[in-house]
Amino acid sequence: MSLSDLLLLSRRDLWRVGIVGALLVAACLWVSLRFLEPIPPRRIVLASGPPSSLYHQHAERYKELLAREGVTLEERMTEGAGDNLRLLLDRNSGVDLGFVQGGVARFPEANSVVMVASLYYEPLWIFVRRGEPIDALAQLTGKRIGMGAPGSGTYAMAVPLLAASNVTTANSTLLQMPADQAIGALKIGYLDAMVIVGGLRTPAVLTALKDPALGAVSLAQATAYPPRYSFLTLRTLPAGAIAFVPLIPPRDLTLVSTEAMLVARDDLHPAIVTLLLEATRDEHDDQGFFEGPNEFPNIEQVDLRVSQDALRHKRFGPSLLSRYLPFWAAALLERFVIIVVPLLVVMVPVIRFLPQVMSWRVRSRIYRWYGELTLLEREVRSREGDLPIERWLADLERIQRSAERVTTPASFASEAYTLREHIDLVRRAVLAKAGAK
Repeated sequence: MSLSDLLLLSRRDLWRVGIVGALLVAACLWVSLRFLEPIPPRRIVLASGPPSSLYHQHAERYKELLAREGVTLEERMTEGAGDNLRLLLDRNSGVDLGFVQGGVARFPEANSVVMVASLYYEPLWIFVRRGEPIDALAQLTGKRIGMGAPGSGTYAMAVPLLAASNVTTANSTLLQMPADQAIGALKIGYLDAMVIVGGLRTPAVLTALKDPALGAVSLAQATAYPPRYSFLTLRTLPAGAIAFVPLIPPRDLTLVSTEAMLVARDDLHPAIVTLLLEATRDEHDDQGFFEGPNEFPNIEQVDLRVSQDALRHKRFGPSLLSRYLPFWAAALLERFVIIVVPLLVVMVPVIRFLPQVMSWRVRSRIYRWYGELTLLEREVRSREGDLPIERWLADLERIQRSAERVTTPASFASEAYTLREHIDLVRRAVLAKAGAK
């Protein structure tokens, strides 16, 4: 049976074929859309940091990179990593991603946030007035310490580290103030020390390092921190790394460091994650004072869970379409493929199998009357005595009328003709028995 023969089927059968086909298409579309990601958003919101921070500088650069791909990045300035994490954990904040430091998150509260990439090292800097003999956190007990602005990553990360050395609000004064204010307060003696967590290019860090009235603390017990805190690593800033004349720093500094991370809600669209990873590669692939060649960006876990989309991108790279097409063209074409492929997988075998199904359907109509006719023929051949000739003839007439109403494609004309011939053969047998009575 060919597909052209379908046109010869009854209207009822054609309706049945159409309904079955529509249901299959609807089922395929439902399955595709059920598991298909929505179209990537054209606007995302990033929580950055204060205007003077490195985070703000990176956000400005990200805006440019994403705008090239037709995605608008809206920056929301904050006090830093602590605020950023709080906004990300609040589903009603409207923030999609932000900059966060290792050591700021608390679990399991932060399980709904994932790391897209780590970007660079952010050491824990401790500054005191020049000449102060301090080389351990425990020596800050009883002092007035600047801890960064409320909502900053400095306060969120430094408080537990100080507490481990018994420096707490019970025995010391921990003051929350912006880093630029803390530098001035430290120089005039209002503070005894200040803590900053930030990259070496952070303006406040560079200002404090270059100030001849201040000195950076080199931690004598720095090697003890990474085994106890998984988000910390050991870093060394060599003497003269900033300048040779005057020598800045004047001696090697041994520091503990966390990492800056670009983090997002765990439901951020995979295509946006891929786009962000490309942006971080353009922005953070240079070698720094602490960073080795091609060390960043990376997806080695700091403390937050790593995005599964980032891991997939690391393993397989960008999709084939995104390598050769603009972002939106690739995203829309990928959606089209996801919808069409399941349809083809289902509909092609159905279309190929449909003629066999319809062939069975047509034959079943003819064979139905063959079955009844065979029973009648057997009865005519074996019946003796009183013969129900009238009933036999009436049954044959009924079978013949029904057989004539069966619409069959041209390829089944011979089988329909054979059925009518068989009916005539049985009728002659009935008449022969009637004449022999």
